[in-house]
Amino acid sequence: MQKSKKAELHLKDGTIFRGYSFGYEKSAAGEIVFNTAMTGYPESLTDPSYKGQILVATYPLIGNYGVPDPEFDEHTSLVKNFESSKVQVSGLIISDYSFEFSHWAARKSLGKWLQENEVPALYGIDTRALTQHIRNNGAMPAKIIIEADIEWYDPNEDNLVALVSTPQKQVYGNGRHRIILVDFGIKINILRCLLERDCTVVRVPWDYDYNQDSYDGLFLSNGPGNPELCKQSIAHLRLAMEQEKTVFGICLGSQLMALAAGAGTYKLKYGHRSHNQPVRMVGTNKCYITSQNHSFAVDTKTLPHDWEPWFYNLNDETCEGIRHKTKKLSAVQFHPEASGGPTDTEFLFDDFIDQIKQAKK
Repeated sequence: MQKSKKAELHLKDGTIFRGYSFGYEKSAAGEIVFNTAMTGYPESLTDPSYKGQILVATYPLIGNYGVPDPEFDEHTSLVKNFESSKVQVSGLIISDYSFEFSHWAARKSLGKWLQENEVPALYGIDTRALTQHIRNNGAMPAKIIIEADIEWYDPNEDNLVALVSTPQKQVYGNGRHRIILVDFGIKINILRCLLERDCTVVRVPWDYDYNQDSYDGLFLSNGPGNPELCKQSIAHLRLAMEQEKTVFGICLGSQLMALAAGAGTYKLKYGHRSHNQPVRMVGTNKCYITSQNHSFAVDTKTLPHDWEPWFYNLNDETCEGIRHKTKKLSAVQFHPEASGGPTDTEFLFDDFIDQIKQAKK
């Protein structure tokens, strides 16, 4: 066992957990949340939806397969093995850290990767007790203290989307279907899934007004934080939804579509973050295992009469998707592109393209 510096995790309610540092040695503050996935930590840690959050991994052993070097697609310049170009979490909390790693693609340890990205991490924490505490008391502000104390920080008060969205328009591919992809903090695999389906993807910033642009379909990405803070996005989307356009949203995109339609959203007690969330398609016996990462949900009681729930969560019966009854407007709360999770619902990308083809006839 290597010698590590002692450190502490402080929760806003006064609870303290003590452990050891294996990442970048600095203090950090954010919202404490947990993820129950057994694998996929490189994908999770680079997911922009975790911006401003300190992530607890419930699986007890983390780091055993290391981290690969980033590889880039020669045609699109997109990174292949991560979901963004850097680690997005504010901090990582685990139980047991594997100092020795082994995997054919691994080029460095998890600790070294976190150090390069200046992200602190603690091991030796009772993550089972910590997760139970979050389940009972809800996600809350927390801070990792390594030597110097710092101020509390609640990311839900900031527009995190503006921090993770692309700063300028970018075009990928040369396919038949022209897709405007609004980047609220996109997981790169969404782009990959669209490019694999004969699309030209125009990736635009979160507040970009696309209503004067020509496109076949509008795609709304995932992203972090409170959807109500994206007021410009909601205004642009509301105008687009009044037209006969094909629109599909994922995660934050689903919440923004609901707000643009006139419905409401609310914050979950501790959110959904895992690769094994079961959802059911409304009106059917079709159930799917999904990858999820979100704090907010759509309030189905506030949906206008021309909208309906599409999927719901079999664990807590929260809304997992919405759709318009007559227009080609739909969205899901889970991640059909997965990347780090199951691919059970990737067919929704095909459904989106099929709707575009029908609209072109």
